[in-house]
Amino acid sequence: MLCFGERIMTTKGQTIRERWRWILQLNNSSQEIALGVALGVFISILPLYGFHTILVIIVAILIKPVNKIAILIGTNFSSILTFPFITWAGYSVGRGILGSQYPVLNWEIFRHFSYKVFFHLYYPLFVGSMLIAILAGVLFYFLILWVISKYEGRKK
Repeated sequence: MLCFGERIMTTKGQTIRERWRWILQLNNSSQEIALGVALGVFISILPLYGFHTILVIIVAILIKPVNKIAILIGTNFSSILTFPFITWAGYSVGRGILGSQYPVLNWEIFRHFSYKVFFHLYYPLFVGSMLIAILAGVLFYFLILWVISKYEGRKK
């Protein structure tokens, strides 16, 4: 029986599984791959809307021992499906850290949403998102290291 990755071919005639193996072997270091994914996840959680791509390029240039493809893979953590939950969690955590002078998010706030409201709510969003981004980055670093070690163990 063929696995899912063996039946679907990419544009270069490689299977998904072969492409994944190629990505895992880039730079020949599991730490570089894990660091790339972790940095991508970190950047994707930050509420710097519209600047994620610029940040990815800057990080890829400045941090030499990092897998560039892995950073791009990590940024996919934030998508149209996860964005609302990431934003809500970041604001809630930031509000919990900074205190109750910031309102609980509800539909009434969004009915009267303006730039003034956005800038008032942005500080707790940034603080909470930064904490979540750090924790998620560390978690993904060790998770990817573990996955790669399991993959390399099976390969031997």
